[in-house]
Amino acid sequence: MKIKLLGKNLEDLKKVVAEEGLPGFTAKQIAQWLYVKKVRTIDEMTNLSKVARARLSEKYEVGVTPYEGLQISSDGTKKYLFPVRCSHKRGLNLRLQEDELEAGAIEAVMIPDDDRATLCVSSQSGCRMGCKFCMTGTLGFHGQLPASEILNQIFSIPDADKLTNIVYMGEGEPMDNIDHVLRSLQVMTEPRGCAWSPKRITVSTVGVVPGLERFLKESECHLAVSLHNPFGAERQEIMPIEKRYHLTDVVAMLKHYDWQHQRRVS
Repeated sequence: MKIKLLGKNLEDLKKVVAEEGLPGFTAKQIAQWLYVKKVRTIDEMTNLSKVARARLSEKYEVGVTPYEGLQISSDGTKKYLFPVRCSHKRGLNLRLQEDELEAGAIEAVMIPDDDRATLCVSSQSGCRMGCKFCMTGTLGFHGQLPASEILNQIFSIPDADKLTNIVYMGEGEPMDNIDHVLRSLQVMTEPRGCAWSPKRITVSTVGVVPGLERFLKESECHLAVSLHNPFGAERQEIMPIEKRYHLTDVVAMLKHYDWQHQRRVS
C-alpha cells in the first residue's frame, strides 16, 4: 500500500523529499500541486523532474479517491458516501501499515444556501460517544480517520471549488481524533496549504476536554459545542460524555478563553 501525500503539511513533505534524496525546494512544489492545483497523480506534477516523479511514485500517491454513492435532495443538498481506511490507533501516524487499517464507509454532506455552500465532513468512522439521539452513535466505533481521509471528503467532490464553509459535524467526535483533525485544519488554513481563513471552518464537540484544550490552543477555527440539554443529570441520560466531562466545567473553561479576533463559539 502506497503512502498518501494528501494530509501532509510542508514539514512532512520536507521529510519526504529528504528521505528520497530530492532537493529541499521540491517540498514547496509538491505542496502547491497538492493544495493549490489539486492534482490527482504525481505524474501531473510537471515541474518535478521525471526522476523525482518516478522515485516518489514508487512509495507515494496523491491519495484523492472518489466517492461511491451520491444522494441529492429536492433542496440541492448532496450526501456523498466514501469508502475509507481507518485505524483504532490514537496519535498522528502518517505511515500506518495495511494490517493496522480497517475498511469502512463514512458520509459527507454538501448544503447549499444562496451564496453559501457548506460541506459537513466526518472525522471518524462511527463514534464512541454513544449519544442516544444520534444514529452514528448506535453504529459503534470503527476507527479514526487519518487526515488524508478527512481532506479527501473536501478534495474529491465536484463542488470542491464552490465551497465557502466547512463544518466538522459529520460522523465521529472531532476532539476524540484531535491529532488528525488538527493536521487537516492546518493543511486547510496554512499559507503553504489551501490558505483558507480559519473563520470559514467550524469544529463541533460534545465536550471532550483534552482534545478541546488542544483545539483552542493550536487552531483559530470556530467552535460549536453540542449542548442538547443544559441540566447535567438530564444531559447525562442522553449524552454519556457528561459522566466524564461535565458541561459546567466545559462552559467554565470556555468563559476563560479569549474570544477576540472574530473567533466565535456557539
